[in-house]
Amino acid sequence: MQKIVPNLWFDTEAEQAAGFYTSVFKNSRIVSVAHYPEGSPGPAGTVMTVEFELDGQRFVGINGGPQFPFTEAVSFQISCESQDEVDYYWERLSDGGAEGPCGWLKDRYGLSWQVVPSGMEELFTDPDPGRSQRAMQAMLGMSKLDIAALRSAADGVPAT
Repeated sequence: MQKIVPNLWFDTEAEQAAGFYTSVFKNSRIVSVAHYPEGSPGPAGTVMTVEFELDGQRFVGINGGPQFPFTEAVSFQISCESQDEVDYYWERLSDGGAEGPCGWLKDRYGLSWQVVPSGMEELFTDPDPGRSQRAMQAMLGMSKLDIAALRSAADGVPAT
């Protein structure tokens, strides 16, 4: 059993969001759906919570109302092994949402994600300050991250 489970507050779309997220991430599933009973804060019979797993990571979505929208103060980072994987998550999660800078995006529910190539932190912690600075400057000019362009920038190769 997972000790810490992120809970995501939705207005009314927790079940739709869980369905969307489980369609994007492999090895994912909806675990359970609970409904509001009579005499509870939500309309009786409507979805209260949805427990779901994304590639083995447990989450709970709650339909709690409009008072607490998502902000960029919390985001989920996806470590990607290839540019194809970066492209896959970027295209699917930004569909109906909004692209942001430096590998950040908001999905159609307003939840923030960082789609990041694995090993990127090595570019920014390179012992050669020139390499890390060039990589950082390249990243600051990107929305979706381009692994080859980041590495080329770190190496001092001009973008084509």
